[in-house]
Amino acid sequence: MPHRMPYGAATRTTVIVADDDDDLRALVVETLRSDGHTVIEARDGAELLSVLNDALDNRFVRPDLILTDVLMPKLSGLGVLEELRRAKVRLPVLMMTGFAPSSVAAVAKRLGAVGVLKKPFGADDLRMAVLKAKFGPGEAS
Repeated sequence: MPHRMPYGAATRTTVIVADDDDDLRALVVETLRSDGHTVIEARDGAELLSVLNDALDNRFVRPDLILTDVLMPKLSGLGVLEELRRAKVRLPVLMMTGFAPSSVAAVAKRLGAVGVLKKPFGADDLRMAVLKAKFGPGEAS
């Protein structure tokens, strides 16, 4: 049985999760919500930017982290990174991809991503990646 990390109030985060794969998105959302995080869902990059704009206007639910797939219709995860950079939105962005992470990681990091999570991944990998994205590698371990 996998070890479940303890989560305190300080680690609870509002996360925008974007993925066009409904099943994967549902699993990610369920995992994060079961850990006490607030999750806002998006089906693609364009919807991600729309819900982000709405969330940034809401003083009660401000996102702490974006978790997005790389390859999505309408606007890719890399396109989202470019738009965030252009708009000077400073939020940690964690990418998910089924592609070789080294080929995506260099571009994603150059555009400001804090990390790349290789699909398929387990719940503990997701949890650790979220902690590292929020607090940095030294504080999440």
